[in-house]
Amino acid sequence: MRQIATLLIVLFTLAPLASRAENPAPYPGTKVVETGKPFARYVKDLKAAIKANAMGLVAEACATCGAKAIGVTIPGNRVIMIFNPRFAVRMLAASEAAGIEAPLRLYVTEQPDGAARLTYRLPSRVFGAYENADLDKMGAELDVIVAKIAADAQE
Repeated sequence: MRQIATLLIVLFTLAPLASRAENPAPYPGTKVVETGKPFARYVKDLKAAIKANAMGLVAEACATCGAKAIGVTIPGNRVIMIFNPRFAVRMLAASEAAGIEAPLRLYVTEQPDGAARLTYRLPSRVFGAYENADLDKMGAELDVIVAKIAADAQE
């Protein structure tokens, strides 16, 4: 009887955790693209698309690399940060506070089947929070560029 009671306690304790599904797009204006491409190939193609669309690769964070450094293996995981000085100048002229939003982040994760998933926030939503017409215009322009980068990396 004690075993059954213990089992029921464990089940009732863990049940809420099992029923909670992760929201892959917790912010409005988040775009999620299932690429269907192997992770490493997609990262390479994404970097080429960034360059081809006149955006700069500002930085790259590699959680997979960090985990490996401490002896842990995790699926592919990269945050690729992009921007262009011409947008930086416009952004800062419109709002110094908006400077925290640059560079834009493209998040690439390896899925269980080995394919890459791209997640990013639409620039128009990122800069739209500032309620500034110049940033709204720039965000809309960047939406087109980032969508083109994502599409080009799919080819």
